[in-house]
Amino acid sequence: MEKSREVANMTRVQQFILLGFPTQLGIRDALFAVFLTLYLLTLLENTLIIYLIYSHSELRKPMYFFLGNLSCLEMCYVSVTMPTLLVGLWMGPYHISFVICMTQLFFFVSLICTECTLLASMAYDRYVAICHPLQYPLLMRPQVCWGLALSSWLGGLVVSAIKTKCIASLTYCGPNVLNQFFCDVSPLLNLSCTHVALTELVDFISAIIIFCGTLLVTLASYTAIGMTVLHMPSATARHKAFSTCASHLVVVGIFYSAALFIYCRPSRIKSMDLNKVLSVIYTVVTPLCNPIIYCLRNREVHAVLQKTLHWP
Repeated sequence: MEKSREVANMTRVQQFILLGFPTQLGIRDALFAVFLTLYLLTLLENTLIIYLIYSHSELRKPMYFFLGNLSCLEMCYVSVTMPTLLVGLWMGPYHISFVICMTQLFFFVSLICTECTLLASMAYDRYVAICHPLQYPLLMRPQVCWGLALSSWLGGLVVSAIKTKCIASLTYCGPNVLNQFFCDVSPLLNLSCTHVALTELVDFISAIIIFCGTLLVTLASYTAIGMTVLHMPSATARHKAFSTCASHLVVVGIFYSAALFIYCRPSRIKSMDLNKVLSVIYTVVTPLCNPIIYCLRNREVHAVLQKTLHWP
């Protein structure tokens, strides 16, 4: 018994190999330049949004409060996944220690859960604004906004701590190659040489609570919004109400579509290369596009930006 434990300890994986995008050197160099540019643009855009929201009183509204939180999340998001993507493009497949891999997994899962909850909070904000406009100042007062934001961040940390602990407690005795550019849940579970039924159950329950729960809140909010908008007598009022929700619907559609396809498709469909492409959408493209979709095309934000940059 003791001998078998010693053998298990000796063969336990201490590091993983991230394959990233194994292409020709010239293509990797070009992709490195592209993704580095996208990373810097994402940081710049979201930093600008946060600065505008918290430095101008015109934007101190619940909707922009949540947008500021979302921009902060996007900056953290790309800073968790992008470094390993860039290192992989620079060096090719490379080793990452077990501790660093689990740390990256913890922050990645935490931010995913937080984003789900923030998107649901933003849908609720639009529901109150359109369906109960007279009660909006009361229902979306600062204490409520701070409560929703803090619960989103803290809830993500708690769920991620539980999931990461379960995954880290599994035994990995080889192979240790992750066909991904960051440490994700599914590739790690596939590498475990012990039973993962309990871990998969925890992952499933947390997905139901966080992912499906927030999606249902979002769908319920927009169902109520749609019914309210259809009963508006004025076409102008309907167009104005819809325009305040359009950007949020676009972001929700992109985020949930990619996540649903990756995590909820049948297990017999296994294409890790396709997974990596879809992962790029919600870890690179979405954080880059969100500021443009949400804020930079928003009239109030655009007016504040013009004033800040002294544009005519």
